[in-house]
Amino acid sequence: MSKFKEMSDLELMREISRYESRALEELYDRYSPLLFTLIKKIAPNQTIAEDILADVFVIIWRKISKFDFNTGNVYTWLVTLARNKAIDFVRRERMAGQTVQLYDDEYEDYFIIPTFDKSIDSLDFKTATALKPNIERALSKLTDTQKYVLHLAYYEGYTIDEIADKLNVPIETVRLKVMNALHSLRDYLVKG
Repeated sequence: MSKFKEMSDLELMREISRYESRALEELYDRYSPLLFTLIKKIAPNQTIAEDILADVFVIIWRKISKFDFNTGNVYTWLVTLARNKAIDFVRRERMAGQTVQLYDDEYEDYFIIPTFDKSIDSLDFKTATALKPNIERALSKLTDTQKYVLHLAYYEGYTIDEIADKLNVPIETVRLKVMNALHSLRDYLVKG
Protein backbone atom coordinates (compact mmCIF):
# COMPACT_ATOMS: atom_id res chain seq x y z
CA MET A 1 0.00 0.00 0.00
CA SER A 2 1.26 3.45 -0.89
CA LYS A 3 2.19 5.79 1.94
CA PHE A 4 -0.09 8.37 0.32
CA LYS A 5 -3.19 6.21 0.93
CA GLU A 6 -2.51 6.48 4.66
CA MET A 7 -2.22 10.28 4.61
CA SER A 8 -4.93 12.69 5.64
CA ASP A 9 -6.31 15.10 3.07
CA LEU A 10 -4.30 17.91 4.63
CA GLU A 11 -1.10 15.86 4.51
CA LEU A 12 -1.77 15.17 0.82
CA MET A 13 -2.20 18.91 0.20
CA ARG A 14 1.15 19.55 1.92
CA GLU A 15 2.79 16.95 -0.32
CA ILE A 16 1.17 18.51 -3.39
CA SER A 17 2.64 21.85 -2.31
CA ARG A 18 6.01 20.10 -2.58
CA TYR A 19 4.99 19.00 -6.10
CA GLU A 20 4.68 15.35 -5.20
CA SER A 21 2.62 14.02 -8.11
CA ARG A 22 1.67 10.78 -6.31
CA ALA A 23 -0.08 12.87 -3.66
CA LEU A 24 -2.14 14.54 -6.38
CA GLU A 25 -2.98 11.10 -7.78
CA GLU A 26 -4.22 9.97 -4.36
CA LEU A 27 -6.26 13.15 -3.92
CA TYR A 28 -7.75 12.51 -7.38
CA ASP A 29 -8.62 8.92 -6.43
CA ARG A 30 -10.34 10.11 -3.24
CA TYR A 31 -12.24 13.07 -4.59
CA SER A 32 -12.82 12.63 -8.32
CA PRO A 33 -16.09 10.65 -7.92
CA LEU A 34 -17.58 13.29 -5.62
CA LEU A 35 -16.32 16.25 -7.64
CA PHE A 36 -17.38 14.70 -10.94
CA THR A 37 -20.91 14.15 -9.59
CA LEU A 38 -21.13 17.79 -8.54
CA ILE A 39 -19.68 19.08 -11.82
CA LYS A 40 -22.01 16.87 -13.88
CA LYS A 41 -25.01 18.21 -11.99
CA ILE A 42 -23.96 21.73 -13.06
CA ALA A 43 -22.65 20.90 -16.55
CA PRO A 44 -24.55 17.74 -17.59
CA ASN A 45 -22.52 16.93 -20.73
CA GLN A 46 -20.25 13.97 -19.88
CA THR A 47 -17.26 15.14 -21.94
CA ILE A 48 -17.46 18.71 -20.67
CA ALA A 49 -17.78 17.50 -17.07
CA GLU A 50 -14.69 15.31 -17.54
CA ASP A 51 -12.77 18.29 -18.96
CA ILE A 52 -13.82 20.51 -16.07
CA LEU A 53 -12.74 17.82 -13.57
CA ALA A 54 -9.34 17.60 -15.25
CA ASP A 55 -9.07 21.41 -15.14
CA VAL A 56 -9.85 21.36 -11.41
CA PHE A 57 -6.92 19.07 -10.70
CA VAL A 58 -4.62 21.13 -12.92
CA ILE A 59 -5.63 24.19 -10.89
CA ILE A 60 -4.92 22.32 -7.64
CA TRP A 61 -1.45 21.47 -8.94
CA ARG A 62 -0.71 24.97 -10.23
CA LYS A 63 -2.40 26.99 -7.45
CA ILE A 64 -1.78 24.89 -4.34
CA SER A 65 -0.16 27.97 -2.78
CA LYS A 66 -3.64 29.55 -2.70
CA PHE A 67 -4.90 26.86 -0.32
CA ASP A 68 -5.02 28.04 3.31
CA PHE A 69 -3.10 25.40 5.23
CA ASN A 70 -4.01 27.10 8.52
CA THR A 71 -7.70 26.25 8.18
CA GLY A 72 -7.04 22.79 6.75
CA ASN A 73 -10.45 22.83 5.11
CA VAL A 74 -9.57 20.53 2.20
CA TYR A 75 -13.05 19.07 1.55
CA THR A 76 -14.81 22.44 1.38
CA TRP A 77 -12.01 23.97 -0.68
CA LEU A 78 -12.10 21.18 -3.27
CA VAL A 79 -15.90 21.12 -3.55
CA THR A 80 -16.05 24.91 -3.86
CA LEU A 81 -13.23 24.95 -6.41
CA ALA A 82 -15.05 22.35 -8.55
CA ARG A 83 -18.35 24.22 -8.26
CA ASN A 84 -16.74 27.56 -9.14
CA LYS A 85 -15.04 26.08 -12.20
CA ALA A 86 -18.22 24.38 -13.42
CA ILE A 87 -20.36 27.48 -12.82
CA ASP A 88 -17.83 29.61 -14.69
CA PHE A 89 -18.09 27.27 -17.67
CA VAL A 90 -21.91 27.35 -17.61
CA ARG A 91 -21.99 31.14 -17.30
CA ARG A 92 -19.60 31.55 -20.21
CA GLU A 93 -21.74 29.21 -22.31
CA ARG A 94 -24.84 31.17 -21.37
CA MET A 95 -23.12 34.41 -22.41
CA ALA A 96 -21.92 33.08 -25.78
CA GLY A 97 -21.71 35.94 -28.23
CA GLN A 98 -21.44 38.53 -25.45
CA THR A 99 -18.29 40.11 -24.11
CA VAL A 100 -16.96 38.08 -21.19
CA GLN A 101 -14.02 38.76 -18.92
CA LEU A 102 -10.74 37.21 -20.06
CA TYR A 103 -9.94 33.99 -18.20
CA ASP A 104 -6.39 34.50 -16.98
CA ASP A 105 -4.47 33.88 -13.74
CA GLU A 106 -5.87 37.00 -12.10
CA TYR A 107 -9.44 36.04 -13.00
CA GLU A 108 -8.87 32.47 -11.79
CA ASP A 109 -7.41 33.66 -8.49
CA TYR A 110 -10.35 35.97 -7.84
CA PHE A 111 -13.36 34.02 -9.19
CA ILE A 112 -12.37 30.35 -9.19
CA ILE A 113 -10.00 29.78 -6.26
CA PRO A 114 -12.04 29.58 -3.03
CA THR A 115 -11.33 31.83 -0.09
CA PHE A 116 -13.06 31.34 3.23
CA ASP A 117 -13.51 33.34 6.36
CA LYS A 118 -11.15 32.05 9.05
CA SER A 119 -14.08 31.48 11.41
CA ILE A 120 -15.90 28.83 9.33
CA ASP A 121 -15.78 25.30 10.64
CA SER A 122 -13.66 22.78 8.82
CA LEU A 123 -15.57 19.96 7.14
CA ASP A 124 -14.09 16.66 6.05
CA PHE A 125 -15.38 14.02 3.64
CA LYS A 126 -16.45 11.62 6.38
CA THR A 127 -18.42 14.28 8.28
CA ALA A 128 -20.02 15.58 5.07
CA THR A 129 -21.13 12.06 4.18
CA ALA A 130 -22.59 11.58 7.66
CA LEU A 131 -24.49 14.90 7.37
CA LYS A 132 -25.96 14.06 3.95
CA PRO A 133 -29.22 12.50 5.23
CA ASN A 134 -29.83 15.52 7.52
CA ILE A 135 -29.21 17.92 4.64
CA GLU A 136 -31.51 15.97 2.33
CA ARG A 137 -34.22 15.97 5.01
CA ALA A 138 -33.81 19.73 5.54
CA LEU A 139 -33.93 20.38 1.79
CA SER A 140 -37.10 18.33 1.47
CA LYS A 141 -38.81 20.68 3.96
CA LEU A 142 -38.18 23.75 1.80
CA THR A 143 -40.95 25.05 -0.43
CA ASP A 144 -40.69 24.42 -4.17
CA THR A 145 -39.93 28.13 -4.69
CA GLN A 146 -37.12 28.04 -2.14
CA LYS A 147 -35.65 24.91 -3.73
CA TYR A 148 -35.86 26.49 -7.18
CA VAL A 149 -34.10 29.75 -6.31
CA LEU A 150 -31.36 27.85 -4.47
CA HIS A 151 -30.97 25.55 -7.48
CA LEU A 152 -30.69 28.52 -9.83
CA ALA A 153 -28.09 30.16 -7.61
CA TYR A 154 -26.01 27.14 -6.57
CA TYR A 155 -26.19 24.75 -9.51
CA GLU A 156 -26.85 27.05 -12.43
CA GLY A 157 -24.74 29.96 -11.22
CA TYR A 158 -27.33 32.66 -11.70
CA THR A 159 -26.79 35.91 -9.84
CA ILE A 160 -29.63 37.53 -7.92
CA ASP A 161 -30.12 39.96 -10.83
CA GLU A 162 -30.24 37.11 -13.35
CA ILE A 163 -32.73 35.14 -11.25
CA ALA A 164 -34.93 38.24 -11.03
CA ASP A 165 -34.80 38.61 -14.82
CA LYS A 166 -35.46 34.91 -15.39
CA LEU A 167 -38.45 34.86 -13.03
CA ASN A 168 -39.59 38.35 -13.99
CA VAL A 169 -39.78 39.50 -10.37
CA PRO A 170 -38.10 42.39 -8.51
CA ILE A 171 -34.50 41.86 -7.35
CA GLU A 172 -35.48 42.43 -3.71
CA THR A 173 -38.09 39.67 -3.96
CA VAL A 174 -35.42 37.24 -5.17
CA ARG A 175 -32.95 38.38 -2.54
CA LEU A 176 -35.60 37.84 0.14
CA LYS A 177 -36.53 34.39 -1.24
CA VAL A 178 -32.88 33.30 -1.29
CA MET A 179 -32.26 34.58 2.25
CA ASN A 180 -35.47 32.94 3.52
CA ALA A 181 -34.50 29.66 1.84
CA LEU A 182 -31.04 29.73 3.42
CA HIS A 183 -32.42 30.62 6.85
CA SER A 184 -35.05 27.88 6.61
CA LEU A 185 -32.41 25.36 5.54
CA ARG A 186 -30.20 26.37 8.47
CA ASP A 187 -33.15 26.17 10.91
CA TYR A 188 -34.18 22.72 9.63
CA LEU A 189 -30.59 21.50 9.96
CA VAL A 190 -30.27 22.79 13.51
CA LYS A 191 -33.58 21.23 14.56
CA GLY A 192 -32.58 17.96 12.90
